[in-house]
Amino acid sequence: MDCVFCKIASGEIPSTRVYEDELCVAFKDLEPQAPVHILIIPREHIASAAEITPANSSIVAHIFEVAAKLAKENGLAKGWRIVSNVGEDGGQSVKHLHFHLLGGRSMAWPPG
Repeated sequence: MDCVFCKIASGEIPSTRVYEDELCVAFKDLEPQAPVHILIIPREHIASAAEITPANSSIVAHIFEVAAKLAKENGLAKGWRIVSNVGEDGGQSVKHLHFHLLGGRSMAWPPG
């Protein structure tokens, strides 16, 4: 499989990791859209949120626990956003489930 996020999770491609455990890896986004912009990915290849099932949903719950921990560690007490794009029309650029943790500035809607 030629998946950039699988390669980051395995360490084949370097990243600026801020967290990792047996289920997920979190690293700084290369093109940050906020003062804090961290990507959180499962180590297991799941193509998108459209492929979350009862068999793998516990990984997503764990990722949300990690997101809350990272938000606290990064001083985001005033608020933060977590985003997962799904499919081409949803703006998904890497076909591996990932969550953008964004904070450190006021978040407008639509995102900008």
